[in-house]
Amino acid sequence: MSDRIRTVVINYQTPDLLQVAVESFRTWYQHAPLLIVDNGSKDNSRELIERMRTIAPRQTDVLLLDSNIYHGPAMDRAMQKVKEEYVFFLDSDTETQRGGFLEALQTELDSSPSTYALGRYLTVNKRGFQVSTGVDVLAPAYMMIRRNMYFALPPFEHHGLPILKNILVAQQRGYSIQRFPIEEYIDHRWRGTSSRFGYGLGWRGKIDFVLNKIGL
Repeated sequence: MSDRIRTVVINYQTPDLLQVAVESFRTWYQHAPLLIVDNGSKDNSRELIERMRTIAPRQTDVLLLDSNIYHGPAMDRAMQKVKEEYVFFLDSDTETQRGGFLEALQTELDSSPSTYALGRYLTVNKRGFQVSTGVDVLAPAYMMIRRNMYFALPPFEHHGLPILKNILVAQQRGYSIQRFPIEEYIDHRWRGTSSRFGYGLGWRGKIDFVLNKIGL
């Protein structure tokens, strides 16, 4: 497996989901570089992470955050920590069902220097809510990005769709965002963490929800 790709999994107090995500990924990619980020969990997540690390200790790094900075900022912290050319984000509520996708994603990026990111398309409005007609972004649950382009763009942020501004600005600057059928390789359960703990957006989330409802 190429050492030019780092897979990143972020966990917040869902050790049951994390175990499935990491073990199923390791079934197909035993020696792939992996970074597990724990977002300040207060349960037994960190004990599990240490066990997950033993599956492939030389290929597994861990980043333990002191508190929950939320998913988008944790993604940004991961981008600052890793050194690999390409970064594949894999949500903790996923299950890898077959291999071959990391190689295919790398081939696509190698063949197109202007491509910034690859993955499953989501069509959203300006607030990041899914709609039938809008702008195409990527599902952050399973996407690969080119690391050196990331730092010229707005960082991933605390948002219901943390990659929204980053991807929109990338497109405005002429970077290519390409569709890849990652859902044919990986099952994503959707909102595995947020269904238990919410997005932590407070009044901002409520205002966005209301404004979206009334079409603003």
